[in-house]
Amino acid sequence: MDTKRPWLIYTAWRKTYGNIIYCSLLGIDLIIINSQTIAQELLEKRSGNYSTRPVVCTNELAGLDFMAAVLPYGETLRRHRRIFHQVLRAEVSVSYHKMYSCHANRLVINLLGATYDLQQYTEVYMGSLITAVTYGHLSHSSYLTRRAHQLTDIAKQIVTPEKTAMFIAFPFLEKLPFWCFGGAYSQMGRCRELSQQLFNEPFNEVKAQIANGTASHSLVTDFLSQPHDDADEDTMKAVALTGYMAGMETTASVLQTFLLAMVLYPDVQARARAEIDQVVRHDKMLCLNDRASLPYLDAILREVMRWYPVAPIAFPHTTLDDDVYDGHFIPKGTAVIVNQWALSRDEDIFPDASRFDPSRHLTVDGKLKSPFVNHFAFGHGRRICPGRWFAENSLWTAIAAILAVLRIDHAKDSNGDRIEVKPTFTTGVAVRPEPFHCSFESVSKAREGQIRAMMNSE
Repeated sequence: MDTKRPWLIYTAWRKTYGNIIYCSLLGIDLIIINSQTIAQELLEKRSGNYSTRPVVCTNELAGLDFMAAVLPYGETLRRHRRIFHQVLRAEVSVSYHKMYSCHANRLVINLLGATYDLQQYTEVYMGSLITAVTYGHLSHSSYLTRRAHQLTDIAKQIVTPEKTAMFIAFPFLEKLPFWCFGGAYSQMGRCRELSQQLFNEPFNEVKAQIANGTASHSLVTDFLSQPHDDADEDTMKAVALTGYMAGMETTASVLQTFLLAMVLYPDVQARARAEIDQVVRHDKMLCLNDRASLPYLDAILREVMRWYPVAPIAFPHTTLDDDVYDGHFIPKGTAVIVNQWALSRDEDIFPDASRFDPSRHLTVDGKLKSPFVNHFAFGHGRRICPGRWFAENSLWTAIAAILAVLRIDHAKDSNGDRIEVKPTFTTGVAVRPEPFHCSFESVSKAREGQIRAMMNSE
């Protein structure tokens, strides 16, 4: 077992064992789904039996058991999702269009001077957006982003099914000092410390802002300003921090993958920019109202999330009761994971799957094939990502702004030679491109000037 990239092993197994595979991992029953059809049949059509999560001790040890993504199915999770629905449902997410554009414009200007390690820029974009929605304006938002990044970097190495199986199989390991295990596990104490800081500090700052009359509109401000019968402060802290961490890490990684793809596939860039220039005047920036007229731009976003899924293996589900699928018995308490990497590499659906090709998401007459919110990257069934509308709108706005103003190309070294780029990615529960060199050049001085004027007037 390759514990760093297990999705590659599971995908290789598909050739021998098929699209639904049982294996025993340190004595723990594990079902691996390598097919979108099977994932929909079990996790969506039979969602009542497949919507809970396994209880994993490492979540509690690392201080991550507050996150909605790891909560078992029940009333606590339903409360979390109801709150998420208030601020992230489709119609509300669209209403943030001015905020998306404002932050996307700032991202474009920041990228103009960038050449390497674009992570800081994409994380600032997504972090500032999500901070505004969850907490409003914080005095130390950049500090919050840095600590949240530290926390997610540790967490995504700890909570993989393959690694946590060790603690489930050998419970006595919980009693040992964290440093015994080395690697990410040695940082579980730091992870718990960061979790507690992020759990309380931004929330308490909003409380102080409300007290002195400086609070801005946000999810936490609304909660603290109104009586709530079904949620306490700890629930609200958990919801706010879950939304912040999950949204910043995943969407920032998608943006980095987009920039990588644009360096490697300049023909896609050129086609997207031609579509933009045909629909929108050369001195005008795009907005969400233009989205319906730009199907190729939407196809790029779909392809980015398919080409290198930010979560190659989805969080595990667990069966509440025995089940049978296609003659296969699935016992109660079995962990079930969707191998999203295998879904992204299904040659029957995505021919030449390793190639970045947005056209695969369009019909012959240039229309989009399916709604973006149904993309497998958002998960399945009752555990589907509640922030998927916010994610798609913020990602689309950023991609549209970048392509409308910038040309992304290979960088050159001190000798003027092109620096080659290869698509290499980190490991863990969530992945992102390793730092790579590229260059940004303004291809529309009129749009760039409009952005700078808008930023100066803020």
